[in-house]
Amino acid sequence: MNLNELLHVLPFYKTSMPIDKIEVNAIEMDSRKVKSGNVFVCISGYTVDGHDFIDDAVKQGAVAIIAEKQVEAPVPVIMVDDTNRALSVLAGKFFDYPTSKLPLIGVTGTNGKTTVTYLLDEIFKQQTKKTGVIGTIQLKIGEEIYPISNTTPDSLSLQRTFHKMLDEGVDQAIMEVSSHALDMGRVHGCDYDIAIFTNLSQDHLDYHSDLQDYLRAKSLLFAQLGNSYDEMNRKFAILNADDEASNLLKRSTAQHVMTYGCHHEATVMAKDIHLDAAGTSFTLTSPLGDIEISSRLIGMFNVYNMLAASTAAIAANVSLTMIKTALEQIEGVNGRFEPVAEGQNYAVIVDYAHTPDSLENVLQTAREFAKNKVYVVVGCGGDRDRTKRPLMASIAVQYADHAIFTSDNPRTEDPQLILNDMTDVLDESSSYEVIVDRKAAISQAIKQAASDDIILIAGKGHETYQIIGHTKYDFDDREVARNAIRNKEKY
Repeated sequence: MNLNELLHVLPFYKTSMPIDKIEVNAIEMDSRKVKSGNVFVCISGYTVDGHDFIDDAVKQGAVAIIAEKQVEAPVPVIMVDDTNRALSVLAGKFFDYPTSKLPLIGVTGTNGKTTVTYLLDEIFKQQTKKTGVIGTIQLKIGEEIYPISNTTPDSLSLQRTFHKMLDEGVDQAIMEVSSHALDMGRVHGCDYDIAIFTNLSQDHLDYHSDLQDYLRAKSLLFAQLGNSYDEMNRKFAILNADDEASNLLKRSTAQHVMTYGCHHEATVMAKDIHLDAAGTSFTLTSPLGDIEISSRLIGMFNVYNMLAASTAAIAANVSLTMIKTALEQIEGVNGRFEPVAEGQNYAVIVDYAHTPDSLENVLQTAREFAKNKVYVVVGCGGDRDRTKRPLMASIAVQYADHAIFTSDNPRTEDPQLILNDMTDVLDESSSYEVIVDRKAAISQAIKQAASDDIILIAGKGHETYQIIGHTKYDFDDREVARNAIRNKEKY
């Protein structure tokens, strides 16, 4: 693509030298990935500033630099007011606006995003559609799996990914949308057809000033559905009627609203709910009619996840029969209330719960089915919201018979100080212990377990690493638990 043609989408910019005959074969924002014929966009991040790597980009073959600071280079420098915003616009143009051709569902909320995308993936596959999923666990195109570093990638990676999805014949794209991504503009240029809200509870207050600011960021997804109507391509906001945050989100969108819930009147509802240790059953009521659902997913939080996915599927013209078939054949979601079974006579469950609300949900569920004691192994991440640490600890001792507090991903913080933040609020009557080493903490819980006990290992779920300092070490709660069970069963 000619550089002039690419830059035509920007209303204003200045160039340091003529650019008429420059051809561009790729856009990059990481100087290490630049190759001959690329445009390098300088992004100012939290830890590094792309403007500091212009020389490296030029050496790698960059034919032009896009910057927001005064810099010098032997190739044309294109000055813009905001490189982040410019990158979104340029990426959309370069990849020919893929989401204008690809149906796209975005899922936001504190808890449940991954499960809802997983459920939708199964529902659309039941409809024989090829899916593309971008989420916390992975990037998936059809049946191909690719690694992913952020819940929501940057705008350049997103547009490149959507373009790849189109090339590979994807019929439906589904993605998790984090509050960080919305606030930072990473999803600018994404043309969503359906936006789903799961719930709101405390999280990410290390980034957002307060819960209202967190909700404001979430509301951007619904505002960005657009302000005009197309009867041939209706857009929908899917909101949780049982979460009061939906009131603001409803006012944030001009598009059609569908609601789901169990307690407040909603477009799609779950009635006659029955929960047990083997699964969940309920009657799903909808504008299309009623249908009985019998799922192997456990817990009330999963009823809401199934309702959110079902409501979005109805908006996307999926039949109730296909929704039922998909929900009933799903066995579970990676790292979400996932059992670790090695033939032992006690239950070990791994879950991603890392917020006060999600920890309370999974512990309440465990409590409902417990025939004996409930243990929980949990910690809090370092360099993240400190205010949720005492809340997590209080919930742990409230719902579990015994809590073991341990390291999560301490990052650059002292793990012991994180644990002090958690336990300082607890009184002497609380049943808990502190074991800094996560492997030892998991082993200790399993050593203590007796017949019919339940051990919940919370916080990391699907993650296969632990971040200590700036280094990622191999660590999988499920494998650690599995080995501890085997070692115990030997004796």
